[in-house]
Amino acid sequence: MRHGLFDRRSALRLGALPLLAPGVPTTVHGAKLDGPAKACIFIFLWGGPAQQDTLDPKPEAPVEYRGEFSTIQTALPSVRVCEHLPGIARRLDKVCLIRSMTHDDVNHTTAPHLLLTGHPMANLGQPLRDDFPGMSSVLARMGRGKGTDLPPAINLMPHSPDKAPRFVESTHGQGAGWLGPVWQPMRIESDPSSSDYTIGEITPAADLAGNRMAERAGLVNGLEASSPFTSADSSAQARHREQGFRLLANRKAAAAFDLSREPLALRERYGMNIHGQSVLQARRLVEAGVPVVTVYWQNDGITNVSVYWDTHQRNFIDLKTRLCPPADKAFCALLDDLEDRGMLDETLIVWSGEMGRTPRVGQSVPGGAGAGRDGRDHWAKVFSSIVAGGGFRRGVVHGSSDRYAAEPSTSPVRPADLVATLYHRLGVPASGHIHDRLGREIPLVRGEVIHSLLA
Repeated sequence: MRHGLFDRRSALRLGALPLLAPGVPTTVHGAKLDGPAKACIFIFLWGGPAQQDTLDPKPEAPVEYRGEFSTIQTALPSVRVCEHLPGIARRLDKVCLIRSMTHDDVNHTTAPHLLLTGHPMANLGQPLRDDFPGMSSVLARMGRGKGTDLPPAINLMPHSPDKAPRFVESTHGQGAGWLGPVWQPMRIESDPSSSDYTIGEITPAADLAGNRMAERAGLVNGLEASSPFTSADSSAQARHREQGFRLLANRKAAAAFDLSREPLALRERYGMNIHGQSVLQARRLVEAGVPVVTVYWQNDGITNVSVYWDTHQRNFIDLKTRLCPPADKAFCALLDDLEDRGMLDETLIVWSGEMGRTPRVGQSVPGGAGAGRDGRDHWAKVFSSIVAGGGFRRGVVHGSSDRYAAEPSTSPVRPADLVATLYHRLGVPASGHIHDRLGREIPLVRGEVIHSLLA
């Protein structure tokens, strides 16, 4: 982002700051925001990690199923994980591992809708604005995060220098959907590991103060007034523009994005890479009062071969080098950091992709994208997720998959059940209803709270 220069594009972006609305009535009937968890960091491993090559290995299966990796003992007796997740292995007694996540959507852009909202897509061709609102936007609409200096929902979607396509931007369920643009999470695309990391929406240029701030606010107003495009969306944005400019000038808000305030040793514990510093950024935002931060995996990898965690080819070499090491390091640093700061009991951490990968190496499935000899295709019948903190039990392995990691064998967990449980821990009744744009009552989520996961 350009720092110290205010061009037309920047002006329009400033005018589009969402989630700065005045007080609004609660939309979930009977909601009491007094759950043990005050915030949630969702680390979204976009693309779908291979369950049998990460958290649910099958060392006794034939080689074409179990893959190339060895397994290592964890902090829990008789529980093993992939050799390339040593940090998680040592901390498995501090988290809840779910090995029986299941659904039937093998599309990368629509499956996240299940994980982020608890609802299937109503129409596979629908635009993002027609999505069911994500958890972060629902909480924002209910007033969670009011009184803070920052937006109550932020999506970290950092750009990688790799030329891999930005599939993550078309992910359904990431935003406010039909709640409207006012409740849309702020999306941040800057690379927090870069030496010139700045957030244009939050960090004003050094000279952007006093009269100059007012002048530039006037510029944005003038640009909109002269635009031939008007809509309810732009009107909603205009209602909060003044608050947006106050946010821009807020030094405390800007400080939340200043990673240089962290000790170098701590930054290195997270990993001096895009993902590690994004996870650290999420911790700083939660600490500053942002209720929900979603960290999306960056667009790394090799175009048309293996991008994000979507390992249709190079599954083993990419997991061993590009994916597992930074993911393991960042997650463990966050877990330890939150515990050291006394924040873990009030902060949920979710570590998950939207699906898993085929049981057999090289196996292709209908609706997938195929697999090379060293790859695995899409697979949603079973995959693994980790939840920690926020009142979830520690040292629990919930559910199991069959001998090939192909289907759940015990205690299947639907995404709607996980979302219902997260809402419950955040103090929101999962049985509640939310009003849509027409004032109709719609169930917040059609899942069951999994009480056996809760402390």
